[in-house]
Amino acid sequence: MGTYTTNPGTWTDGRRLQVRRVLWWVLAANVLVIIAKLAVGLRSGSIAILGDAGHSGVDALNNLVALLAIRLAAEPPDAEHPYGHGKFETIGALAIVSFLSITCFELLTGSIGRLLAGVSPPRLEPLTFAVLGATMVVNLGVASAEMRFAKRLQSEMLAADSRHTVADVLVTASVLGGLVLVGLGWAAADAWLGIVVAIVIAHSGWQILRTTVPVLVDRRAIDADTIRHIANDTPGVEAATDIRSRGRPGEVFAELTIKVNPGTNVREAHEIADAVEERLRKGEGFHGVVVHVEPRAG
Repeated sequence: MGTYTTNPGTWTDGRRLQVRRVLWWVLAANVLVIIAKLAVGLRSGSIAILGDAGHSGVDALNNLVALLAIRLAAEPPDAEHPYGHGKFETIGALAIVSFLSITCFELLTGSIGRLLAGVSPPRLEPLTFAVLGATMVVNLGVASAEMRFAKRLQSEMLAADSRHTVADVLVTASVLGGLVLVGLGWAAADAWLGIVVAIVIAHSGWQILRTTVPVLVDRRAIDADTIRHIANDTPGVEAATDIRSRGRPGEVFAELTIKVNPGTNVREAHEIADAVEERLRKGEGFHGVVVHVEPRAG
């Protein structure tokens, strides 16, 4: 019998605009935080603060990638991109990893160089602590607001960005702790903390690679047995075979073949295929499903 293809879901214009508006405000806040951290980092000569500014830069880059992803999500599949444009976001995420690699290298070489050459402690003044404390307050406010909007708009993108902002707060808190140790007389604390921040940034890059590389190589998105169970529980389906899936969270595609009674007519087969699609869409949140229908052998 024939092949039945479901239409992929799309963002509503209102929801997309609201998410974009939130991301633009978050991006503006992140840029201000970066400028503040760079200013006190250059003024004090603290490599840990400069590393923290680099970590905040990742937040801003994530915002830009998210904005690009939302824009591309509004573009329907076309002849050259039949599965849509979602992988452009994945490529953007890999670009962030490149930035993280450079930041880690600079932090590590700078910190180790200071340790080997003899540590000159950073210049500490009340303004440094005041600015870093203010950036923590701003980031906590941003993370809290993002999470509220994430729940209201059901946006995993905003939720993920909120969690990343909280991680930035923790990095800034550790930097402040390191500066306190410098003030207490441990001059090497800033350089050692620079290495710690580099490790944190490297971990962020690793987390991005863990989620992006499987998407690029089309690793199975959902276990085939899960799809088979949902399909087999659909009335009219006697077996589900040749099950495949690909994609990333929020944009997963599946393809499968269902076996039906040989006496089923085309209209009934179409209705069964639609039912399978609907169950998969609601049960596992598929973006698109292709259902091939064949008569049961024998």
